[in-house]
Amino acid sequence: MSSVNKIIDAVFESDEDFRRILSSTIKEELNMTLAEFAEQAGIPASTLYKIMSGKREPNVKTLRQIIRTVKNLEGSEKGEFIAVIAARPVLDNISETKRKICGNLCTIREYSATSMEEAIIAAVRAERDGAKALVCAPIVSPTVEKILRIPVATIMPKNSLLEAIEVVAKKIS
Repeated sequence: MSSVNKIIDAVFESDEDFRRILSSTIKEELNMTLAEFAEQAGIPASTLYKIMSGKREPNVKTLRQIIRTVKNLEGSEKGEFIAVIAARPVLDNISETKRKICGNLCTIREYSATSMEEAIIAAVRAERDGAKALVCAPIVSPTVEKILRIPVATIMPKNSLLEAIEVVAKKIS
């Protein structure tokens, strides 16, 4: 189910579900802060903070802006991208979300995982989301290579994350 559909479903469930799903979508799916999202949506940050804290309910116009923005951002992320599965501290070291590789601009989309099970689930989700390739830890890469149809590269310690992204980008070129 797309993030937009989850948000719409949550609107009809409860205010708490709406706030929880919207927060998760902004922070985890879109990898944005509330302030960044508010700016992108053309909503005052204070309005979004009040909605998220339960001090205000969104009016229909604001809800439309939120849905439209998530749809647009989700759509741009669903283009060609390379998925990176790692623990949050590793992902925090990625300074670029787009990188020129082999003359092509590639989007890098992060999938946080803290266990092998989460990493395998994230790998399947990344492929379903449209990832053209995947970069992950050596402990999980042999397993995901067997179940995915996209190229997989392995992260080796320290500075090799970007090298692994370049390796997998060359495979899809």
